Amino acid sequence: MRTILHVDLNNFYASVECLYRPEIRNFPVAVCGDPLNRHGIILAKNMLAKKMSVTTGEAIWQAKLKVPDLILVPPDFQKYLRFSRLARKIYYDYTDQVEPFGIDECWLDVTGSVKLFGDGEKIAETIRQRIKEELGVTVSIGVSFNKIFAKLGSDLKKPDAITVISADNYKNIVWSLPVEDLLYVGRSTSKKLHNYGLDTIGKLARVDKKVLTDNLGKWGEVLWLFANGLDTAPVRKTDERTAVKSIGNSTTCPRDLVNNEDVRLVFTVLAESVAARLRDYGLKCTGIQISLRDNQLYSATRQGLLTKPSYLSADIINKAMELFLANYNWFHPLRSVGIRAINLVTEKDHIQLALFDDIDEKTREQESLSHTIDAIHSRFGHGSLMRASCLLDSRLTGFNPKEDHVIHPVGYFK
Repeated sequence: MRTILHVDLNNFYASVECLYRPEIRNFPVAVCGDPLNRHGIILAKNMLAKKMSVTTGEAIWQAKLKVPDLILVPPDFQKYLRFSRLARKIYYDYTDQVEPFGIDECWLDVTGSVKLFGDGEKIAETIRQRIKEELGVTVSIGVSFNKIFAKLGSDLKKPDAITVISADNYKNIVWSLPVEDLLYVGRSTSKKLHNYGLDTIGKLARVDKKVLTDNLGKWGEVLWLFANGLDTAPVRKTDERTAVKSIGNSTTCPRDLVNNEDVRLVFTVLAESVAARLRDYGLKCTGIQISLRDNQLYSATRQGLLTKPSYLSADIINKAMELFLANYNWFHPLRSVGIRAINLVTEKDHIQLALFDDIDEKTREQESLSHTIDAIHSRFGHGSLMRASCLLDSRLTGFNPKEDHVIHPVGYFK
């Protein structure tokens, strides 16, 4: 039987900020976006703020109504990335099977390490102590025989705690929990399950699997397996880049987008980031997906295929605009937009036979130029070289999604 840990850095952004600013650590603190650029939501909060009912994702003004003296701190993602890397260095002392789940969470498969370092609970305790002593922040760790229950364990006790969910005790610990506590049971799925009277994980586990597949399709079977402790997904090593299924960026704009040119400007910045990240991974995309949300908070996504796999920003921009123009009628201004590269293939595995050699040569020249631009950005910074069109409205284009917006939970299924 496997031994899986799920390590969650507690209140991560806020904990790091309090570490750098000890004078605020005994007060309610929240890390938040820039309200002037309409990113005015709570990104993270410390335990004191949490106890006062401040919640992640709520608007700053809502949090201030609850806690008038709430201390607001802007995010510093480079700082958080540094601490995330330092934490992972500690994890690697116990196993090379470390799979990130966002910036502040990781699964570790320590099955092969128990003879050397002790059982899963002992390894977890060692990691917990080292993180606190060496980094100055705390973690919650779930120890179990699969990834789903390990993740559930790390959520049960916070902060600075360890929860063991074993093959012997999981029914007592897990099955009484609300079905919403199970990974990937979101609002929509939860509503459907409640309609069938399945309001706990135990009820989900005990129901006839066919009832779930008939009503939820394949996803119903997956959730049934999760609830019964039958998840067999492996903990993948960080360098297994084939796990990347899509690469995207989105942004809430500092002002509403009111015409096609506004959209093109923001798409340009997003596409440059997506293209650069594809090149970082040695991947090309064969399709593009755009996401749109208007100022009435109505959301929509559209996707389409490229004529050939690409990691060029121009191809991504053009396809994104093609999808946008074909599907948006400007009933309302847009508040946020996103671009995602989908249906990825490795750069070296892709062979495209072009009809004309000069087309291939032109593509090769553009790809070479793109790599040169990447090198310039890496050495001199994002603002050292940019498209002239981005200077038309620096308020709309003055952000760097490649560095600022890469911190997102990653998909569980590979």
